[in-house]
Amino acid sequence: MDGNGRWAQARGQSRLLGHAAGAERAKELTERCGTLGVEVLTLYSFSVENWNRPADEVAGLMELAAFQLAAEREALAASNVRFRHLGSREGLPQRVLDELDATERRTAACTGLTLCLALNYGSRSEIVAAVRSIAERVQAGTLSPAAIDEAVVSSSLYTAGLPDPDLVIRTAGESRVSNYLLWQISYAELHVTGTLWPDFDAAALDRALADYAGRTRKWGRVAGQEES
Repeated sequence: MDGNGRWAQARGQSRLLGHAAGAERAKELTERCGTLGVEVLTLYSFSVENWNRPADEVAGLMELAAFQLAAEREALAASNVRFRHLGSREGLPQRVLDELDATERRTAACTGLTLCLALNYGSRSEIVAAVRSIAERVQAGTLSPAAIDEAVVSSSLYTAGLPDPDLVIRTAGESRVSNYLLWQISYAELHVTGTLWPDFDAAALDRALADYAGRTRKWGRVAGQEES
């Protein structure tokens, strides 16, 4: 969700006000995705690299995350949205952890849209943790090295049980993947827009989905070839 800071600075506001505007946009688009029948929506809100930002901005982002989780928890449950946290718990403030856990518990029985918040997330560290987990199972004798396949790796990631993404949307003109779901997006379609995240409204989402719908997805096959 890129462009919050630039959006705020262009209006003479603080970066934190831009992040707050971005959170409101995330709320709107979550509702839109639920209406459209999207199965899973993942919002990349804070990467492991973002700890290197100014301390006051990081503290403000953590406060915003805790506040939004508490404020929106009942609305998510009422909308039948299941919430999941993707990322490392290490380093997150206890208040944020408490709100993440409470939101996951409150929405655990929901069967509609799954909303994933990638908070303190980095794909390389996710893969390292998965490899370590698999190695521990091999060492314990509960998993044979010969049995390690793509399914085993996938089930060891933060996204275990979720389908791989079909579409990745990059706002604010960013054209890189930024250490995001590197294993999972192997065959995802990319949609890049210059629109800053706080301006990325429902109409912009609809345009991204229309762009995606017009793609021919081949997964390495020739167009029109039947999957064997």
